[in-house]
Amino acid sequence: MERLLVVRLGSLGDLVHTLPAVSAIRRTWPALEIDWLVDAVHREFLTLVPVITRVMTLEDRTLGAWLRARRTLRARRYDVAVDFQGLIKSAVLSRLSGARRVTGFARDALRERAAALFYTERVEVGSGHHVVEKNLRLARALGAKAEALEFPLTDVPSPNVAAFLAAAREPFALVNPGAAWPNKRWPPDRFGEVCRAIRERHGLNSVVLWGPNEQAVADAVVAAAGGSAVAAPPTRLPDLVALGRHARLVVSGDTGPLHIAMALGVPAVAFFGPTDPARNGPWVPADISLSRYDGCDCHYERRCRRDAARWCLGTIAVNEVVAAVDRRLAPAGTAAPSRPVPLGGGRD
Repeated sequence: MERLLVVRLGSLGDLVHTLPAVSAIRRTWPALEIDWLVDAVHREFLTLVPVITRVMTLEDRTLGAWLRARRTLRARRYDVAVDFQGLIKSAVLSRLSGARRVTGFARDALRERAAALFYTERVEVGSGHHVVEKNLRLARALGAKAEALEFPLTDVPSPNVAAFLAAAREPFALVNPGAAWPNKRWPPDRFGEVCRAIRERHGLNSVVLWGPNEQAVADAVVAAAGGSAVAAPPTRLPDLVALGRHARLVVSGDTGPLHIAMALGVPAVAFFGPTDPARNGPWVPADISLSRYDGCDCHYERRCRRDAARWCLGTIAVNEVVAAVDRRLAPAGTAAPSRPVPLGGGRD
């Protein structure tokens, strides 16, 4: 095997969850050329991943973009294409690459079962696994040796973050109130109260992250925090990685910045409503998930179908989050153990 194509188009958190599998492939075959096909919006993240050879992009959803992607991929003459996404779209693109072997999950593990029709090899990964473990099992089926979780991310110099850190001169927590799905956003005023508690109880100021169209949300958190939080400087993904390297804690809903921070080893307290933490939550046992998934009526839906008074994520109280932060930041051996999310446990 000389050349392999990874197909995982998005989202940002799912790209993070694929890194250990790709890292295992690289460690097993150091000379292998590994290309990764991704949606153009996520290309910047993959430029931070040192174990891949080339980033290949699907520019948009048009037929012309698909034809250009097909032509570019076929010119690379892949021996194997591996679909870590499990959608019809990703499976078709894997097959269009012209790879001699097209590998994906068996039908029971696919989000869209018809995707299995486009694979030459289907891998049984079983049910009840975290998505990181699912991806590792797919890598192992190729012959990769995956003995440890590795999330390879390159440090890129960030003048904005360097200046910010020099001015701050204090340890800090990262707070991320934004999310692409409205169903994943905890209220800004409650985030502000948590920031106050983190300062009072642990001596940490909070740095509030924000992305496109989220600055007003970050400003609302800062206003509610009463001087215990500041808004982060404008951050692209390399800046977020640079900032995360120095954080003592991250408090966030189920979003890309949360998963990047956890990949960097930042202790985490995370909120889950419509998504299952056993499938795509923290993978470190000490990290804490505050979940309403079991009582949620709108699994993996962008918007809640309940009225505001019964919104699942809204039932997570400030004191519950503060208690979770206390447990996560307690010295080793003194805190009550949180429920782990083991690799190999939970639901698909």
